[in-house]
Order: sequence, then C-alpha cells, then structure tokens
Amino acid sequence: MDDRGGSFVAVRRISQGLDRSTAHGYHSPSADVVAGSAAWLGKGLSCVCAQRRDSDDRPSFELTTNQEECWRRLQKRIEVPYDALNSDHQETLRALWDASYPGEELHGLVSEQWKDMGWQGKDPSTDFRGGGFISLENLLFFARSYKKSFQDLLRKQEGDRAMWEYPFAVAGVNITFMLTQMLDLEAVTPRTIVGAIFAKLLSENERAFDLLYCITFKVMDQQWLEMRASYMDFNTVMKSTRRQLEKELLLDDITSLEDLPSYSFLQ
Repeated sequence: MDDRGGSFVAVRRISQGLDRSTAHGYHSPSADVVAGSAAWLGKGLSCVCAQRRDSDDRPSFELTTNQEECWRRLQKRIEVPYDALNSDHQETLRALWDASYPGEELHGLVSEQWKDMGWQGKDPSTDFRGGGFISLENLLFFARSYKKSFQDLLRKQEGDRAMWEYPFAVAGVNITFMLTQMLDLEAVTPRTIVGAIFAKLLSENERAFDLLYCITFKVMDQQWLEMRASYMDFNTVMKSTRRQLEKELLLDDITSLEDLPSYSFLQ
C-alpha cells in the first residue's frame, strides 16, 4: 500500500531491462493530463499534473536494490523546498545568474534583473513553490552542461516567435513539476512502464533526471514553435511535450537517455 492509499502488486523486475513487447499499443495512465488547479506557477501557466481517480489502482514494478536506492535519493531531492534563508540555496541562485549572464553583475537576490530571466517578479524565491529546490538545480545543470541550448532558449534565439512568449524561468519550474508527475516520483516504487524504465536509467546515471529535464525543455520549445503557440497555449504545449517524452521512453533499444531521439536537440 502506498502513502496515498493506492494498492499495488509487484509484477516485473527490471534489473536487466524491460520487456517492451507489452508496451506496443500501451497507453500510459499518466498520459492523460489536466491542468493542476491548486498550483499556478505563473500568470496563465499551470502545473501539468497526472489525472488520478480514487479507483486508479496501478501496479508497481519491483526494483533492484541499486535502483531502489537511486529512486529514494531522487525522491529526497524532490522533497527539498527552496529556502530563501538557506545560504546554499542562495549561492545556487547566484550561480544560476552567473551561468545565465556571464560578466553581468547581479545587484541582489531580490532585484528587477530577475524579470529578464522570466521570473514573475523581482524575487525568484516566490516562484519555486511548485518545483522546490530541485527546479533551481535543474536550471543550473542545464546552464552549465548545455550552454548553447540554454542560451538559445533563455534569449529566444531560435524560430519564429510569437509576440506573447512563455517566461523562461517559470516554464523551467513547470517542467520540473511535470516530470515528477510523469515519472510518478511520489510513489514508493514506479507504477507505470515509463516510470519503471526511468528507474533503470536512473540507476545507471544519477543525473538522469537533470538530463531528462534538459531534453524536455528543448522538446517543449520545439513543440512551441511547431504549434506556433502563444502565451495562453502553454498548457497545451506541455501536454504534447509529455506525450512525446513518454513515446520516446517506450521505444525499443533505449538503454540511456542519450538514445532518445530528442537528445539530439541538445548542444
């Protein structure tokens, strides 16, 4: 029994890989998404949450000891809220600025400058409620690991853009939240094939969540451009992004996130 009252049974071990033969034609319960009514992260931007019914009893997937340990460590990261008084969190926020705008001095952790990055106001700490500290870590990982892709998205340098664009930083927090829902990371063990596949990838790469975040941001932006979306289309774009990621994770011969077709978007 999980902590939300849903019963489950262990039906599969994924130590050597998942049998995707059952995945062809598979419709993930997590693919049906709705706008989260409780947590608005931006003006017009809502969290994309998994739709769950009280009668939604889903199986869990038995993990190896290593996979379970990696799953628990990631869950602990997700549970950490952003604390504006925590010196480590403050330094991480400053590091994000430095990675985003090299050579440009930041005048304070509360500053009008933050609006240029796409935060709602001059204090980014108020925007982390939906994603927690890990959403800041995700942004910093992206900025440091894939500098060109990050800068292209931050500065909206690719494609024919709409007049009403999505705010970069707030979109990033939404992406973190969407991934935690898509992968069912609040569950004791994965209850979807997509979550079970990710658990295996995570055990082989501890930064798999951060890497998937970078891929997701690029997929989201590609979907945005293809749909010729504007500000109020953000939730529709996020749903489409989620479906694309689930589809790619269910492909045969995916042994690492680098095997995902959308990984090629990163530079």
